[in-house]
Formats: sequence, C-alpha cells, structure tokens
Amino acid sequence: MRVPHNDRVNEPSDEPERRCILTGERAPKAGLIRLALGPDGQVAPDVRAKAPGRGAWIGVDRSALEVAMAKGKLKGGLARAHKTSSLSIPDDLAERVEKSLEQATLNRLGLEARAGELLTGTDRIEEAARRGQLALLLHSSDAANDGKRKLAQAWRVGREEEGTGLSGVTLPVDRDRLSAALGRENTVHIGVSSHAAAKRISADLDRWIYFIGAASPPDLAESPPKVQGSAAHDIAKNAEKQEAGLEK
Repeated sequence: MRVPHNDRVNEPSDEPERRCILTGERAPKAGLIRLALGPDGQVAPDVRAKAPGRGAWIGVDRSALEVAMAKGKLKGGLARAHKTSSLSIPDDLAERVEKSLEQATLNRLGLEARAGELLTGTDRIEEAARRGQLALLLHSSDAANDGKRKLAQAWRVGREEEGTGLSGVTLPVDRDRLSAALGRENTVHIGVSSHAAAKRISADLDRWIYFIGAASPPDLAESPPKVQGSAAHDIAKNAEKQEAGLEK
C-alpha cells in the first residue's frame, strides 16, 4: 500500500494508527480515509472521521480503490470490518471520496484565510518568500508558469536553497474555485507563512493529492517546527507489493 507522504519529512508520529481493510497495513489515521456505514447500510466517505457508529479505513489511491470495488475486495473488507453483509456500496464511491477530500482541503484553506494565515497577491507572497518567511507555496491549476517560476525562485532564495527543486504545489482546482473557497477575488497563488497553518493544510492536501494520483506531494519548509504532511512514511516502501496484491 502506498500512502500520502512528503519525501522531505520523516518524523515519528504519536497519532493513533488504523488498519487499511484492503491491504492490512497500519498507518496514522490522519493519512487514511474512513468509510462510514449508515443506519440504512449505505457506505459513505467520512474524511473528517466524525460520523457516528463504526467505520472502516482505507489507505489506497483512487485507481486501487476502483480495482478493489470491481473485484469485490472492498465489499469483503467492509463486511469483515462491520461484521455484516447488509451493506450497499454506491457505484460512484471513488468519485464521492475524491470530492470529499477536495472539499475538506478547500474548507481548510478557507478557515486559514479567515484566520489571517494566508498571503495572496504575487507581490506580497514574493516579499515574504525572499525574506525566508514562507512555509508553503500553492498555485491554482491555471496559474501561468512564469508566475509560478518567479515565486518559486523567490522562495528558494529566501531559504538559501537555490538549485534545489523547492517549488510549491499546483492544486487540482482553478482560480475561480480557489477564490470562492477563500472568499477572495482572483486567487492564483497562496503563500503560508505560519508553520502551524502549513502543517494543518498539508494534512488535508497530502491525502487529496495522493488519492487522485498526482505525481508528488507539495514541497514544504523544513526549518523548525518542521511541517509534516499526513504521512505514513514507514509503510510507503511496501507500495509495489501491496498494489500487486490488489491486482490478484
């Protein structure tokens, strides 16, 4: 099983672990996705892990989840976890999970914006970046490459990491969706100067990016306090073995 992780961060976690019902691997629950069973037997994503009753956890990406659904492995895993076969899995469960993860991330960005933790506007972000005051850099999906390169370069200069791949992450949503989430107009780039806020954002962002199969997690700052994504770094090494198991 592969799990969301940030390759630049490998910190121990005291967070409670949960077991993925599809692979058997254990990981910190913030890096997994909870599936809740409603009173009517309907299975639904519970990405905030707030729904009452028993839940089961998965730590695979969308393609692996769809394979598990098609082969009946998800239903079997849920039946064992809930000790009942009276359950109904919607055909669009994978899509529902993806939309829930997207909304959770955008909601988190909105909360941080209202708390004054986010910087928007190219000039403000560039200034903070050059001063070494940027913990996380985000871009909308339709941000121009020139703008992304300019801010990434300022970030590397401010962190004295010129020549590295530090560049931030391009979100899978455009500026209109991002602007609506933040309650601001024409949000193309976002800078986060607070390490605590960057850590909270990355926890949701890592899960979303991993689930949809994006190439890599965001680049995060490493200076204390370290920013840690919702990683389960210790089991990422089992990726090939576990994915092969799902295909059987």
